[in-house]
Amino acid sequence: MSDLIVAVDGPAGSGKSSVSREAARRLGFAYLDTGAAYRALAWHCLDEGVDVEDAQAVAARVPDFDYAIGMSPDRYFVRVGGEDITPDIREPRVSAVVSAVARVPEVRAGLTELFRRLVAERPEPGVIVEGRDITTVVAPDAAVRVLLTATPEARMARRSAELGTEPTQSTHEQLASRDAQDLKVVDFMNAAEGVTTLDSTELDFEQTVQALIDIVRARPSA
Repeated sequence: MSDLIVAVDGPAGSGKSSVSREAARRLGFAYLDTGAAYRALAWHCLDEGVDVEDAQAVAARVPDFDYAIGMSPDRYFVRVGGEDITPDIREPRVSAVVSAVARVPEVRAGLTELFRRLVAERPEPGVIVEGRDITTVVAPDAAVRVLLTATPEARMARRSAELGTEPTQSTHEQLASRDAQDLKVVDFMNAAEGVTTLDSTELDFEQTVQALIDIVRARPSA
């Protein structure tokens, strides 16, 4: 499995982060959460008082964006300017503006190059890269490309479980809103040509992790 790149896309609440991280741990791979970079940049803009609706102002932050992320499944962290902001990027104020930051073309282009560099510099023999446009933009030539999805109802229930709340209309609306905003930039709801769809609606966490590992091990070049 030397130099193996596994690309995983999926909508909000599909479990792609937790599933990808655990699969990477079991395979001895690195794990790259690309969504964290968009969140970190959104946090940085808020911290610096940048108007996130001003695309030019947001884009201007990209060239000097001092970003670092832990790619070991067991040593995950997110840092900006050397400051650990791992929990901060999940704050509601960041979640509310990350789509505005992520849809700026210069942001996506700059962070795509960052992701490719991080993947190239990793020491591990393989890496699972997950996000919204990994199978089509970031790593379209990856040996394994997977769309991890589930029904809206299943995704809503999982997101509510993460938050420790009962499924509510508010949770559903938040997921739908996030997906709708991001779909303006990239299609992560439908598998592109050559991408394997993994529907986890009827699978629990353990079964989904194993299904992803099975897909990796069953790749044609194995």
